[in-house]
Amino acid sequence: MATRIKQDDAGLPVTLHDVTAAHARIRDAIVRTPTLISRTLSQLTGATVYLKFENLQFTAAYKERGALNTLLQLSEAAKAKGVIAASAGNHAQGLAYHANRLGVPATIVMPRNTPTVKVVQTEGHGATVVLEGDTFDAAYAHARVLEGERGYTFVHPFDDPRIIAGQGTVAIEMFEDVPAIDTLITPIGGGGLISGMATVARAQGRPVEVIGVEAELFPSMYNRINGTDMPCAGDTLAEGIAVKEPGGITARMVAALVDDILLVSERSLEEAVSLLLQIEKTVVEGAGAAGLAALLAHPGRFAGKTVGVVLCGGNIDTRLLANVLLRDLARSGRLARLRIRLQDQPGALFHVARLFDQERVNIIEVYHQRVFTTLPAKGLITDIECETRDRAHLDRLIAALRNAGYETAQVELA
Repeated sequence: MATRIKQDDAGLPVTLHDVTAAHARIRDAIVRTPTLISRTLSQLTGATVYLKFENLQFTAAYKERGALNTLLQLSEAAKAKGVIAASAGNHAQGLAYHANRLGVPATIVMPRNTPTVKVVQTEGHGATVVLEGDTFDAAYAHARVLEGERGYTFVHPFDDPRIIAGQGTVAIEMFEDVPAIDTLITPIGGGGLISGMATVARAQGRPVEVIGVEAELFPSMYNRINGTDMPCAGDTLAEGIAVKEPGGITARMVAALVDDILLVSERSLEEAVSLLLQIEKTVVEGAGAAGLAALLAHPGRFAGKTVGVVLCGGNIDTRLLANVLLRDLARSGRLARLRIRLQDQPGALFHVARLFDQERVNIIEVYHQRVFTTLPAKGLITDIECETRDRAHLDRLIAALRNAGYETAQVELA
């Protein structure tokens, strides 16, 4: 947990006036997403939890706000030449969509290894996609080269006052809808969203705590603010906030305006994605679930508070989402793989299956292993995937198997 480093917030590059002006500029062309109470999450955490559903924007992320605010402030000459960005994510789609809607040519530079679905989605919004380099840094460098060569306007994903002001409109709407919010929990990648939202929070005329959230694998803003040097690398579910270097403008604003930065584990992110689908019936990406992940991981930190959580994006690969949901079922005991030692003789599997039937447990898959095992030649290992009602039901099944003389172990997830 980080402690806020108080710095002078005078002279910051984005003011409340900038954010309110941005909101007046963009509000007719974006979705006024709802801010709704979650009674179930409130009961789970001990806080009064309000969710801001930015995953319901047309491109399923808040990034549209800053992109549109920037586009609307370009000169006619700049609009005619076009805009360029380096992004493989929500910024690319938000910029491409609104540029196309406004008749502004858009070029998006993406790494060559960008999933085809993201390329197709961005092209579908009318942008020209250029694949360059194997990393984001290489794509970014190429975008800056094209900017200079062709006279494009580069639209940064976070380190630009126009972007920050546009993203801050999320908080304008949250406080209009729920004036009682006293705590904001906001994901941090490059820092554009939290910088804009904190600007609004500090102007409320009453104490409003602003808490940032990063994935443990990418604590870049945490490092910058606290002078630490934790590594920023790994395969995180929250790829939308997997930023190795935060912005210079945003780091200054976070240092001045943000109270705390919490780091969340991959397991917490998975749990939050799963809970939002189960409880709120809404799909979020890993970054979009980071705020709830922090709330779930630190319930005592927020008990009794009226908390606003931004579900900042909903662009998650369906296969990845399926894996997250199945892993959550396994961790809760509703899905399990049991490894059972049997004698290799007629009826062995039948007798085991009878115990599953007696305990009313559904068998999904059965795997026999005779060869690749350290057991004697007449022994075998059977893995049985099964579905139970809950952890207590699974425990009863395991007890029944062991009482019947079967050596049984659960294959655990990491």
